[in-house]
Order: sequence, then C-alpha cells, then structure tokens
Amino acid sequence: MAPRKRPETQKTPEVVVRPKSKRNRSPWELEPEAKKLCLKGPGPSRRFDSGCLWAGLASLRVPPPCSIVRALHQHKLGTAAWPSLQQGLQQSFLNSLASYRIFQKAAPFDRRATSLAWHPTHPSTLAVGSKGGDILLWNFGIKDKPTFIKGIGAGGSITGLKFNPLNTNQFFTSSMEGTTRLQDFKGNTLRVFASSGTCNFWFCSLDVSVRSRVVVTGDNVGNVILLNMDGRELWNLRMHKKKVTHVALNPCCDWFLATASVDQTVKIWDLRQVRGKSSFLYSLLHRHPVNAAHFSPDGAQLLTTDQKSEIRVYSASQWDCPPSLIPHPHRHFQHLTPIKATWHPRYNLIVVGRYPDPNFKSCTSHELRTIDVFDGSSGKMMYQLYDPESSGIMSVRLGPSNNNGRKQGFTLPYWIKNDQKLILMCPSPSTLIPSSCLSPCLCSSMSSIPWGTHWPL
Repeated sequence: MAPRKRPETQKTPEVVVRPKSKRNRSPWELEPEAKKLCLKGPGPSRRFDSGCLWAGLASLRVPPPCSIVRALHQHKLGTAAWPSLQQGLQQSFLNSLASYRIFQKAAPFDRRATSLAWHPTHPSTLAVGSKGGDILLWNFGIKDKPTFIKGIGAGGSITGLKFNPLNTNQFFTSSMEGTTRLQDFKGNTLRVFASSGTCNFWFCSLDVSVRSRVVVTGDNVGNVILLNMDGRELWNLRMHKKKVTHVALNPCCDWFLATASVDQTVKIWDLRQVRGKSSFLYSLLHRHPVNAAHFSPDGAQLLTTDQKSEIRVYSASQWDCPPSLIPHPHRHFQHLTPIKATWHPRYNLIVVGRYPDPNFKSCTSHELRTIDVFDGSSGKMMYQLYDPESSGIMSVRLGPSNNNGRKQGFTLPYWIKNDQKLILMCPSPSTLIPSSCLSPCLCSSMSSIPWGTHWPL
C-alpha cells in the first residue's frame, strides 16, 4: 500500500497590524502600562501618578461600556424592559467616574465639617455646617463670596442640616448647643423647635417631611421628638437606650420612620401608631453601634452603616429576613466625622468612604482611602474613586434627586468631607451629557485655595 502524502503545511498569511495610539487604546489595553507607571519605588515611599492611577482603577473596576442609544432605541421599540434601560444608564454613570477630577478647593472652617445639605432647587448650591457651629452657604457656580454664619465655637457642632422645603431661604439645624431650630441665612433664628436647656443633652439628628409637615429630631440619650412645622410637639418618647445617631423618614411613605442608635439597633416605626418605646414595627439588631439608616429613593430598601466594618441592605417587604451584608472598613473614632453609606439618588448604587483597617480580613498593605461604589442588589464592588491630591479619610453623602438638576450638563452632586476642608470634583467636559443626569459632580473636603478659584479640567 502506497504511503500517504503528508499535506503541505499552509503558511499563515501575514497580517500587518497598525499600532494603536494611546488615545485609541481601551483601558484594558492600557492596564499593564498603567501598572508599570503607577508604582515608582517599593514600600510606603512609592509615589502615585494621578493620571495613570485613575486609568488603573478604571480598568480594574469598570466593565466594558454599553450603548445608551441602543438601549433607548430597544426600549422605544418595546424589545427592552425598563430595568434593562435603567441598568444601561447606571453603567454609563459608572463609566463616567473615570473622568472625575478636582475642580475647586476651599477651607472655610477652623474645625472639621460635620454636616451638609444640597439646595433642593439649585444643584450648584449647598450648605455646610462645622464642629464649631459655623454654617456656610456656597454656590460654587459663581465667584461671589459665600454666605458665612459664625457659630459659637467649641460645643456648637452642627449635627444635622436640612433646607426648609417650604422656603429654601431657610434651613433646619440640630446641634450640640442643645437646640433644633429654624434659621435663615442672615443668621436669624426664626423658631426653636426643641431645646434641652443644658449642655449635658444635645440633638444628634433631624429629618423633615414636606408632605406631612413634620420635623423629627433625636438626642444623645435616646429620645426622639416629633413636631409639626409650627413647632408644636406631637410626642417626645425615649425610643432607644443610647444616643440616636440618625433619623430618616421614608421618601414615599412619610409616616414610616427609621431610627439608628449606638445601642446597636435600627428601629422601624409607624408614626400613626406610636404609643411608647415598645410600639416599633421592627427592631434590627446589629453587632456594633450604628451610624446611619437611609431609605432608598424608592423607599423599598433600607441601608445601614455600623461603626466598624459592615454595611447592610434590608428589604422593605421582608424586614425580618436576613439582610444583604457588605463587609467594608470604615471604623469610627471620636475625632472623625462619621462615615455613612448612602444611596445614589437615581441608581441602585451605594457610595461610601473607605478607611482601611489593618484588622480587616481583606486588608492589603498600602491600601488606599478610596470612595467605594457598590451595586445595591448584589453588593458587588463596581468602582473605587481615588485622587492622590485628596487622599484623606472620606465621609460621603449624595445630593438630592430633583428634576431641576436637569438644567445643567452635570447634576446631583456628591459631597465628601474630611477635617475642615472641602473639595469639589466634576467630570471632564468631554463626558458631560446635557439633560441626562448621567454624570454627577462631587464635592468633598481637603485642602485650601482662595474662594472662586476654578481649576481647568
């Protein structure tokens, strides 16, 4: 039998690949190069280059971008459900975080910032309170000098700050001075809602409901007071054994109240049925004292932050079911403004500042103090925001959700506070999408430059 001939080996055709410029490369192609550039020297003395570090974090945390135009088209044709469209918008927002840069800095206080509220109708305006009782009204969109109300100094810490939804030229404050009151930006006290009359008792939290026309405030010994907008007290009850760190009214059912305390509990109340300290609907036990309890924008979930290393997400339909647990280092100590995880006002995302803890299970050497973004459903880390020029401990909260924000190219600001300094961060102009609410602006607190100074993006 004649031997078979071996087939001739075919030569692979030569393909000439045109090298891509850095501008055209994807973040995933730049990742190895970014890692090489970012690490300059071993150990704690290594330095980080801002641009390459941002690129590195973006490539590590952000999935491939999706097409919003395609998602909108499919939704219009009826081939895509609203949740998938919402997911596309959320992913676009996550992609935009890679472009955030420091835009403006200021240090208006001689003590650390303790509270902040965004103006409900002017997205570029915010009010900030300090540990010394100072209050600042800052419109970062103009160069005019901000309004500044001098506090009493030591013992005057602003613990809660809310604009009056019925008159945005006024605001509510709770403070260690021992009062919860309504003020205007001329420094006048318009009404005192609650007063302890002594320096041994003070108010730690407050919330306001425009629908029910009520104000709720909690103090340092566990009492919660409910008042109407005229200042009339509806009830005053001891709802916790220790300090009430946070009170929150549900944005959709404003008779639904959540209170958090250092007694390691978060309690859910129906304001229509409160008869005493045991009339709560649910008591959610935690392993450590609790800093905050925030309802999601749709009112269907509750986000809690303890003072150690745990974030929890409870479902409003099943309070007694085990919550979703997110391990996260954010330990608390006396001279740090409490770190409180909060919801993004439009997407199912959780934002919280990271304070690396050597005793935390997944802690690594030289871990950065980032701003972490988690998916509210899965608890998965979606992004870590970091800039070497603002490397301090961040206490994060998001701005309010409102339609007026759509008048600007970027909307719904965040804020971060650290010590006595403030930072404003914005996405670069190329990423701004007018009338879309996709790319928020971010405000924080770090170092100082003169008021009205604008940094080029």
